[in-house]
Amino acid sequence: MEDYLSEALKIVKAQASVRVMAEDELVAMVKTLATGIRNIATGDNLPETIQIDPATAQKSIKGKSVTCLECDKSFKMLTARHLSSHGLTPTEYKKKYGIKPKTSLIAKSLQRMRKQKMQDMKLWERRTKTPSKSPKRVKFT
Repeated sequence: MEDYLSEALKIVKAQASVRVMAEDELVAMVKTLATGIRNIATGDNLPETIQIDPATAQKSIKGKSVTCLECDKSFKMLTARHLSSHGLTPTEYKKKYGIKPKTSLIAKSLQRMRKQKMQDMKLWERRTKTPSKSPKRVKFT
C-alpha cells in the first residue's frame, strides 16, 4: 500500500504546485488516487465503460469546435476516419456517449455556413426547370 500511497502523493504534490487546494481536498485526492492506482495495479474493480452524462456529451459540440470525448482533441468536424482511430464508427460513438442519432458531429458555425451556402446555391430550383429542347432531326432521303 505504501507504494501506491507514494505514487498518489507525487501526483497530488504536482497538482498542488499549479493550483491552490484545501486540506480536505488534498486528503480526499490522495485517498482516491491511492485506491485507484492499487485497483489498476491489481486489476480489481475496473470500470468497463466510462459513464458520461448525455448533456455533457451534447456540450462537446460547440460553436467553433467539436471535442472528441475519446481523446479530448478539438476539431471542426469529427470524421469517421478520426473515430476509426479509436475503433468506433460514428453510430457507435453517438451510442456510447448518449448523443442523439440524428445529431451531426460538426461545429455549429460550420454547419450554419454550409446551410447558408446551400440556400444561396438553390440547387432545388435548377432541377425543376424544364430541359432545353433538343434540335429537330432532319431526314435524309
